[in-house]
Parts: sequence; C-alpha cells; structure tokens
Amino acid sequence: MPRIDADRLWARLMALAEIGATPAGGVNRQALSAGEIEAWRLLIGWAEAAGMQASTDPAGNLFLVLPGRDRGLPPLMMGSHIDTQPTGGKFDGAFGVLAALEAAESLDATPERDVVVVAWMNEEGSRFAPGMMGSEAFAGVRALEEVLAARDAAGTTVAEALATLQAAFPHLPCRPLGFPIGFYLEPHIEQGPLLEQRGTPIGIVTGIQGKKTYEIAVEGAEGHAGTLDMADRRDALAAFARMANAMFREVGAADPAVKFTIGMARVEPNAPSVVPSRVTFRIDLRHPENAALDAFGTRLEALAEAHAPPCTVQVKVLVDAPSNEFDPDLRARIAAGAEALGHPAMPILSAAGHDARHMAPLCPSAMIFIPCRGGVSHAEHEWAEPAHVAAGAAVLAEVAASLVLEEETAA
Repeated sequence: MPRIDADRLWARLMALAEIGATPAGGVNRQALSAGEIEAWRLLIGWAEAAGMQASTDPAGNLFLVLPGRDRGLPPLMMGSHIDTQPTGGKFDGAFGVLAALEAAESLDATPERDVVVVAWMNEEGSRFAPGMMGSEAFAGVRALEEVLAARDAAGTTVAEALATLQAAFPHLPCRPLGFPIGFYLEPHIEQGPLLEQRGTPIGIVTGIQGKKTYEIAVEGAEGHAGTLDMADRRDALAAFARMANAMFREVGAADPAVKFTIGMARVEPNAPSVVPSRVTFRIDLRHPENAALDAFGTRLEALAEAHAPPCTVQVKVLVDAPSNEFDPDLRARIAAGAEALGHPAMPILSAAGHDARHMAPLCPSAMIFIPCRGGVSHAEHEWAEPAHVAAGAAVLAEVAASLVLEEETAA
C-alpha cells in the first residue's frame, strides 16, 4: 500500500500559494504570468529531486514524468492546473497537481508504465479566454493556432506570453502536442457544498455537467445624451438590458437545474453623456442534460436576435462542451481505495468544468473530489482541511498503484 507524506504535501501547497499571494490570503497567479514561471521552477525542482523528468509541449502544458519499466505503454496521467483567478485561492487546481506529484512519489516500486503529472495551461480562462486551452489543444478540441492567437486585456497574445515562458526554460524538452494516454485521474476540491454538508471526505465524480459560453456583441450608434430623442436612438445598452431581462426570465428561471450567468459586460464608449454604441457581454450556460443545454442555448440566441432592434447583434460560441460521464472501472477503483483507507465516499456530479472533460474521450478518466469550506472557490478565502487534502491524495495514490503496479504484482 503506497503511503503519502501528508506533511510534505501540505507544506508544498503552502509554498506554492506564496507565489502570487494576495494581501487577503488568496492567490493571483494567472496563466503564463511571471508567477506561473516561478511556480514551474518550484514544481520542476521537486519533481527532479524525486527522479522525475520535466518536459512541455507547444501549448505550454507542463509534464513531470516518472519513468516506467515499459516506456512503450501509454502512461497514467494525473494532475490539474496551477493558474488561478485574479482573486483565487490556495487549492483550486494546485491541490490536484501536488496530490498527483505526491501520489507518484509514494509508489513503492518502479511502475510498469510511465506516470505523468500534468499541470495544464490556462484552465481558468481569467487572463486568456476561453479556459482549458492547454487540455483542449492537447486533445485536439481547439486548434493550436486559435489558442496562440488569443489576447489578454493588455493585448498580449498567448503566443507572446508562451514565448516568454519557454525562454525561461531553454533546456526543457518540448514534446509533440498530444500523445497516447492509458488512464487519466484528476483530483480537485469540490467547489460546492455537498461533501461538506454530508460529512464525506471523498467524492467519486460521476461526470461533468455541460457548458456553453457565448460572446454577444450588440452594435448601436453613439449620440449626444442631451440632444438625441429617445425614439431616434440606437442604444446598445438598452438593447442589452432587454436581452438580459428576457434571458434571465426565459432561461435562467426555466429549470431548477440550469445555471445561467452574465459574468462580463463591456460598454463602449462608456462615457456618462454619450449614448452607448456597443455592448459586448459573455454568457455562461450550464446544465447536466445535453438536450436541455442545447435547447436553452438555441433559445438564448433567439432572444438576442429578437431584442436587438434597432441595434444589430452578433452571437459567437466560445465553448460548447457537452456533459460527460467518467469511466465506471476507475470510479469503482476510487471507491475501493477509499474503503481500504477507511474514508467515506459518495458519488457526485461536477457542476464546474475541469480539464478531465477533454481527457474522457481519449482514455478511461475519472476525478476525485475533496470538500472545501462552505463550498467556496474562486475566492481568496477558499479553504480545504489538511485531513481532507491528505485523504484525497491517499486515495489517488491507491488508485494509481492499482493501475501501474498491478502488472508487476501479478507477475
């Protein structure tokens, strides 16, 4: 039975949280930033000290490889991400990467196949949109050229930021984008309240609910706020208000399972005495049932068109990710590992999106959740108890050992 070092894992989580630490106790370490470069140095140092080999790929994903006896076998991959929201917490993403590193280090024999710890590029989508760029590029869901062309608010492209990161690690091998994977495991904090409410330290994730992200641009015309008659205005903000009201009423309130959010709106020219000429806003739409998700998405597009006049509107789909289910055998292994260690476990649907969504079509994949205080995430007061962090990593190590040591044991 592999034995993790819970104290080492916690110390590493706290050390990583110092990179990008905010005065309020959170973390601001956005994708491809100077902070993420510093975090890479820390991770690579820990991995190399454990006999692991670091590499990257053209999408800026970081791989830490524990070599196996048969390097021709598709590897076990485990991990998550280390980028954060601007006011993020210490555990979202980071727990998954460091738990995977701890699980790899805990193996008490040479694995039959490679074990790869991964830190995906730009899962959060806070600096560059959309999120999950690294895993999408790896899985072929999004073209690398499209990823590299994305810009942040300052106009910097992913390609430019990635070049800076690559220059900081000139001797780091760059492997081709995408390679066969045998299994994928992703540990994560729940980012919801159910595990804490049930007093259950381990969540066996059944799947991830579907998500659509829209960017909608409303085009009107500028005008003088004091002289232009109301009837003659092409007010983009007024059109946006009509759209938003109808969308919240007809989609947001239509189904208890729907999650509808307008989380960003940009008004131009954003001057107090000028009729707005343009509003750009983004919609986050989620639902566990794909048919309902598609129907609500179609309705949103129709409402945008219906309430735009006398303005015009353009609707762009940034993300269209259907719901998925995780591998039953891996879920059973997680349950068995939790039982063997004496940790209560329960099945749970992920309401948030994760990189595992894109790995599931490639290979058997699964996720392990641990509780977070109050269900809070994407906030500086995000918190996970040390005992739960240790429990999640220990279960992950059990599952990893069952996948990469079983051939050796059987022999």
